[in-house]
Amino acid sequence: MGALRDPANRVSPKAIRMWLLESLVAFVFFLGGSLLVSRWLDGSDWSWVPRWLAADAWLLPAAVVVVTLPFLVAEPFVRYFVHRWELSGDVVYARSGFLTREWVFVPVSRIQTVDKGQGWFERMLGLATLEIRTASHAGSSTIKGLDYRVAAELAEQLARRAEQLRDDAT
Repeated sequence: MGALRDPANRVSPKAIRMWLLESLVAFVFFLGGSLLVSRWLDGSDWSWVPRWLAADAWLLPAAVVVVTLPFLVAEPFVRYFVHRWELSGDVVYARSGFLTREWVFVPVSRIQTVDKGQGWFERMLGLATLEIRTASHAGSSTIKGLDYRVAAELAEQLARRAEQLRDDAT
C-alpha cells in the first residue's frame, strides 16, 4: 500500500500568525510562571529544594526559554505546511498535527453536524475553525485556520451535500 497523498487545499496563510500568537501567549505564561517560581526559590531555606536550584534559581526561566523558544518559532510554520483539507466527491479528507500527524476521512453521508467557530485570534485575523461531526468520534474532524469565507462556504456545501446523501445506515 502506497503513502497517502496530501489533501489538495492548504489552510489560510493567516493561520501562521494565529498559531504564532497562541504560542506567544503560552510562552509568556510559562516564562511568567517560571520567573515567579524562581523568585520564590531564590534564597529559600527549605530543605526539600536542592541547594543548586535555590542558589541558581535563574536557571529555571533560562531553561524555559531554551526549551520552548524553538517550538514557539517552528510550530506555526510546521503546522501551516502540515494542515491541509479537501472535499473530494463524497469524502472530506483532512490532515493535521505538529508533533504527531492525523489523517481523517469523513464520509459526507455520515455527517450529522457542521459547526463553524471563531476564537479571539481567529476573529482578529478573519479565520474560522470548521468542526465536522459524525455519530462516531473517530469519524469526526476539525479543520483549523480556514479563511472565514472559505469555512462558511464549505460548511454550507457540506450541509447541502450531506442532506442529499443522507441514508438509513447511520
